[in-house]
Amino acid sequence: MNSGGIVLCGGKSSRMGTSKALLPFGPETMLQRVVRLVASVVSPVVVAAARDQELPDLPQGVIVTRDDSDERGPLEGMRAGFRALPVPTEIAYVTSCDAPLLVPAYVTRMIELLDDFDAAVLEADEYLHPLSAAYRRSVLPHIESMLAANNLRATLLLDRVRTRRVQPAEVAGVDPQLLSLRNVNTREDYLAALTLLM
Repeated sequence: MNSGGIVLCGGKSSRMGTSKALLPFGPETMLQRVVRLVASVVSPVVVAAARDQELPDLPQGVIVTRDDSDERGPLEGMRAGFRALPVPTEIAYVTSCDAPLLVPAYVTRMIELLDDFDAAVLEADEYLHPLSAAYRRSVLPHIESMLAANNLRATLLLDRVRTRRVQPAEVAGVDPQLLSLRNVNTREDYLAALTLLM
């Protein structure tokens, strides 16, 4: 399958108090790390940023795109990301930039589990994780219509498309601790994630 990646980094980082994309994580920033991990298994990778957002240096070949509007949530970034993906790329793994413990094999596994569905999203403890998921380009018109209606909740997209609800047991062989879902939202989250840096 022709698969790429979309890394969302246009959020306000209000709980962190500083740009999560620029936070140091080992020898690189958090955004650089997530881009590197995603790019190790899919190509091309698109970074979807806010309109005036400062970004760190990114590898050659990474596509940078900007949201059309500010403060419209992850669907705005997903729209920008899918629009920027080259047309032959039919599938994208979507993640936020604040998942520095992402396991590349998890990305591959979620794309495999997409099968004939429009979306493959992990469901853990009755909670869906739409920003650690694989999508077909066919979701873009649904995203467009939701944004036009000011319907900004990413989880509601999953009710509009053929969604495979992936269970933890289906990814246990590649990411048993579900580190790929571990978001860094606060200073405490950040420090805890640093202790797990591999």
